[in-house]
Amino acid sequence: MSEDVVISTHDLTKFYGRTPVVDRLNLQVPAHQITAFLGRNGAGKSTTIKMLLGITYPTSGMGTVLGKQILDAAQNREARCDVAYVAEDKQLYPYMTVEQLVRFAKSFYSTWRPDVESRLLRQFELPPTRKVRALSKGMRGKLALLLALSRRPSLLILDEPSEGLDPVGIEELLQELMTASADGVTIFFSSHQIAEVERIADRACIIDRGKLRMNISMEEMRQRCRRITIAFQGDPPDRAFNFPGVRRVRTDGRQTVLLAEENVDALIELARREGAAQVEVDPVSLRELFLETVKEGHDALV
Repeated sequence: MSEDVVISTHDLTKFYGRTPVVDRLNLQVPAHQITAFLGRNGAGKSTTIKMLLGITYPTSGMGTVLGKQILDAAQNREARCDVAYVAEDKQLYPYMTVEQLVRFAKSFYSTWRPDVESRLLRQFELPPTRKVRALSKGMRGKLALLLALSRRPSLLILDEPSEGLDPVGIEELLQELMTASADGVTIFFSSHQIAEVERIADRACIIDRGKLRMNISMEEMRQRCRRITIAFQGDPPDRAFNFPGVRRVRTDGRQTVLLAEENVDALIELARREGAAQVEVDPVSLRELFLETVKEGHDALV
């Protein structure tokens, strides 16, 4: 495996009964970036993460984390020494106080960063003497993030990290993730909140119904993906734009709208040859790309 890839899967699959929750997933997550694992609730994000961490065993397929095989128990344990994980449910020892839990966690890691611990305790306004069971869900999330970041992992995996946070807490979370990334931590986080992904992610992997539908860098999306709106004086040509790189073709009256990932110039030239009266080209947002990708995945199953 390349040193530039921290997570790699090959046909990773998980069935519950006869239902595939993750279906032949081939995922590549680059090092030193923030990669968002984007999908609707129930798309297979949490199950994938649990398989990567050895919490859930795959039905078939394979994968590596930090170059270690997830199906090999010894290698998986070795990989997890350099991986910090914040689960969606933010389960922590409820009977401990914040101070006790921090002291307990730091005893396991020689890489613990007291400066990060102190800064986040102040910034998150975590009450040292309050028991974990008395914290709100948002505060438990902040505490879990503090424990993860203070141990200075090579890879930080988060499952719906903004769940339970108010807008101020979400802003603090995003800022801390960007700070950690700048400090060399690779971040892989699942989310269904597109606005958060657009704010901080270098790359977005879109999963729907257990299948990976897209893996694209945000820069690539901004540079290549375009919405092309074509107006005709008469009826639009039938099937003329079923062209490589075209993700969507929709016709409404005398107007055709294309969602294209590549070959934009060729499509514009084709539109003019087909008698287009007007052609407009606009950037595509991640929200539009996500909704179209998910719809495409649904249509393929109908």
